[in-house]
Amino acid sequence: MKHRIVVLGAGYAGAYVAGTLARRLSPADTEITVVNAEPDFVQRLRLHQLAAGQEIAAPQLTDVFAGTAIRLRLARVTAVDPERRAVAVADADGGGELGYDTLLYALGSHGADHGVPGVAEHAFDVAGRPSALRLRERLDSLSNADGGGSVLVVGDGLTGIETATEIAESRPGLSVTLVARGELGAPLATGARRHLRRACERLGITVLEHTAVEAVEATRVLCADGTALASDATVWTAGFAVTPIAAASGLEVTENGRIVVDRTMRSVSHPSVYAAGDSAYAIGDNGRPLPMSCASAGYTGRQATDAIVGRLTGREVADTKLEYVGNHISLGRRDGILQMVDGEGRAKPKYVGGRKAARIKAGIVRMSLWATAHPTFGLPKRRHRLAAAPDASRAEKASA
Repeated sequence: MKHRIVVLGAGYAGAYVAGTLARRLSPADTEITVVNAEPDFVQRLRLHQLAAGQEIAAPQLTDVFAGTAIRLRLARVTAVDPERRAVAVADADGGGELGYDTLLYALGSHGADHGVPGVAEHAFDVAGRPSALRLRERLDSLSNADGGGSVLVVGDGLTGIETATEIAESRPGLSVTLVARGELGAPLATGARRHLRRACERLGITVLEHTAVEAVEATRVLCADGTALASDATVWTAGFAVTPIAAASGLEVTENGRIVVDRTMRSVSHPSVYAAGDSAYAIGDNGRPLPMSCASAGYTGRQATDAIVGRLTGREVADTKLEYVGNHISLGRRDGILQMVDGEGRAKPKYVGGRKAARIKAGIVRMSLWATAHPTFGLPKRRHRLAAAPDASRAEKASA
């Protein structure tokens, strides 16, 4: 019986790990299945552009995994049972159950409403392709209406900043307001904060700082100070959360549901389970938790891959880098900010802004897409055999 590897999620982390494992492990010993709810790869880094009205490539996962022998199961994960080593899924045919010997959990994250009333019912987000397309449709209707409309972006993190600036640049007929809970761009260096403010002024974005939103209604947002802000489209970008599936499974998780992993991305409670991307609570080389980001997906994905291959084939498991080096922020298509951070995660005094930063960010996005769509490029063609018979009982010994 072949060793069954199941990868949950085909985002930046899941797609990379699955494709790399397929090239590095012999198909004579292993069977790799990827479970994903959508048939295409979603460029989450560019969903704010999709919402603003731009065309964003979405490669079919069948093309991404072509020639790898990976089995693609289009289904939604509903539960994980790490004691039985089984995953429950739901699809158009009713779903079923998949057994595994090694599991890579990479289901990512979604927008967090933080319990604010009305967010789920009335707000839009750019955390997924379907929701970004819904926002795009709403913006289309506002742009085509006489007098335009007002767009309120709640949240001054990187997603909120990129979303507000992208909409303002792509749809100049709309009035855009960015609601910041604290000071706009507070984590950035002084010069970068000034650059951000100038960009918002240039794009005609109204910035409301030190403003907390207490409720979202169909045509307005209610603030903690009692003011009401009119809004034809409220975009909620106030953070991200993971699905409750891992917490419900009995895996050891943090308070917010992220899987607690060791240095090799293996679950500290269930050694047959690995996690990567936003789902993993991983400590970086600086001693701090890695943030939810595409960069973290790459680092944790590489470490999980090396650990799985090493343990299954009897090789030494190498420690790969787990870094957080900085933020790359797009401010529309022609402007941006590249802010590096020090070992403590604090902004360094210098930054790169303007077109150069925009080109760097665009290059990173293109590289991320290309690397995901070509997961086996540059890897050795020789595939490793497993060190032990690939059944469930011996897999536990191999991971010990």
